[in-house]
Amino acid sequence: MKLFWCPRTRSLRALWLLEELGVPYERVFIDIRDPGLTRDPEFKLASPMGKVPALADGEVRLADSAAIGLYVADRYPAAKLAPAIDNPMRGAYLWWMIYTPGVIEPAMAEKFSGIAPNRLSHGWGDFELMIETLENGVKDGPWLLGDKFSAADVLVGSSAYFMKQFGMLPQSKPIEAYIDRCIKRPAYERALVIDAKG
Repeated sequence: MKLFWCPRTRSLRALWLLEELGVPYERVFIDIRDPGLTRDPEFKLASPMGKVPALADGEVRLADSAAIGLYVADRYPAAKLAPAIDNPMRGAYLWWMIYTPGVIEPAMAEKFSGIAPNRLSHGWGDFELMIETLENGVKDGPWLLGDKFSAADVLVGSSAYFMKQFGMLPQSKPIEAYIDRCIKRPAYERALVIDAKG
């Protein structure tokens, strides 16, 4: 398995996921900040838009941290990062897996860009509804699926931590406690070390 990545990007999510898996993988550095560089041809196949993270696993090629999370959690079930397809928790898991790209990131873009909130028209609702929903999702914890940590926690936890780092997270004891649980996971700590070394 090859992870195409660049430090200080969404690639950190994929690093964390792969560290949680505990299976061997190769990191291939892609300097997305220098668009003039020649790219690994396999990277282009995995990520037609030239975005990181991207993954090559045998003949499988895909990009986007949520897609990678969905793929690796199902492909490597021994890590128990996803409920089985026939598990009743599967629906909640899938919903939370797409919460980051479908709700958190658009709501953050709304906030950053000064777009007028429109809870009725915007598919993500608005920033306040996103925070309220996240708070309700983690308040009973410890994880989004109760006692079971999953790939969804990697996606959502990393996004919550990002909001905290950039001063976007309003005061919320449940979300703060959730972030603390996420960043204390050994796999996350290993991913941070890898990301810092570049």
